[in-house]
Amino acid sequence: MSKERAIPTSRLARFAKLGSMAGKVAGNMLVSGAKGALNGQQWDNKALLLQPKNINHLAKQLAHLRGAAMKLGQLLSMDAGDLLSPELAQLLAMLRADADPMPNKQLIAVLKDQWGDNWLDTLSHIDLKPFAAASIGQVHQAFTEQGSKLAIKIQYPGIAKSVVSDVDNVMTLLTLSRLLPKEIDIKPLVAEAKKQLLNEADYALEASYLTRYGQYLAGNPRFKVPTLYSEYSSGQILAMEYVEAQPIEQLSHLSQAQRNRIASDFIALFFLELFDFKLVQTDPNFANFQYQVSTDRIVLLDFGATREVPELLSQGYRKLLSAAQVQDRNRVLSAAIEIGYFQDTILDSYKNNVIDLFILACEPLRFTGEYDFAHCDLARRMKEAGLAMSTQVQQWHTPPIDALFIHRKLAGLYLIAAKLQATVNASALFEPFKRVE
Repeated sequence: MSKERAIPTSRLARFAKLGSMAGKVAGNMLVSGAKGALNGQQWDNKALLLQPKNINHLAKQLAHLRGAAMKLGQLLSMDAGDLLSPELAQLLAMLRADADPMPNKQLIAVLKDQWGDNWLDTLSHIDLKPFAAASIGQVHQAFTEQGSKLAIKIQYPGIAKSVVSDVDNVMTLLTLSRLLPKEIDIKPLVAEAKKQLLNEADYALEASYLTRYGQYLAGNPRFKVPTLYSEYSSGQILAMEYVEAQPIEQLSHLSQAQRNRIASDFIALFFLELFDFKLVQTDPNFANFQYQVSTDRIVLLDFGATREVPELLSQGYRKLLSAAQVQDRNRVLSAAIEIGYFQDTILDSYKNNVIDLFILACEPLRFTGEYDFAHCDLARRMKEAGLAMSTQVQQWHTPPIDALFIHRKLAGLYLIAAKLQATVNASALFEPFKRVE
């Protein structure tokens, strides 16, 4: 576990943290620039800004703020992909790492605020040392008076109130630093980061998603959704059943058949989410999934990034995947337009490149039999296609936000399947959901 660090809670304190950070970066630039000048080197603002020590300092300080900075890092790296500079990609990767836990003094203040001054009487025991810490909150083990073991997710103080100003401050810093490609219209992503953070900071909303997934999957023997303990939950505390399970990335000891089945279950669940539930948990982070060896079930843990899927979008993706499966370019284009993927000003050549990418991404759906995620070069080919598209600067645009989150989930599932060294009959899994023209 990382070292405890107090989280700035007031808007002024958080702004001061950003100001201090910018000042230190500027100081590093001045010192390095002066040294370079003495050696006859020209002053280069961007090169000076992107020194490793500045990148590391930015990442550490932004992660200290939690919330907005970390979520913006996740969204930007998800959405801009290969369009980002290697330096910014490095910075955002560091922001996606686990956050430092808050000190006990802040933790207890949150518990008192949510459970009252007699918070110690709420449960039989709560471990003040978290076993997990991320961008919005940290998770603690606890026991009820009846002996039930719980996982208590406790939100960092000040996160919900600081979302708008934090995102704006971080974006100002990134814009001034020229780390973002100026050709990308980042405004929709910024607005989405604010909305997504506000939703994730609403633990009552997450509790409702947890309950809905529990109901949807109640009769499914392949998945386990922790039970919500509403009597201990609030807007900033989420109490749920503690489920003993293994991290999904540590299953190399399982048989090939078991790993194949787990990966297949993930992809089958995605189709259920997109086409039946119309509710998708869009964060495919490995930490959000575990596996119970004793019951042979996948455990679903985090529903903060869950999104409702409009009927039009669900049907659009049914058409898109069905068309891409048979490489029908005209139908892929029609479905992409229905989803809202293209702006009127986009050139046909760029549209064709996007269609190529869609068809490439659906390669597992076209494969007859079990697709080998571990030994295919799909990820490399998709990256190369994305890099080729990134040279068409004048055509860069921001696709529909909902579409980006769906793509994020599917790409994450491919990574999980590769991590499990799994082979999956994706075509057979999609068969019950496909649209037949």
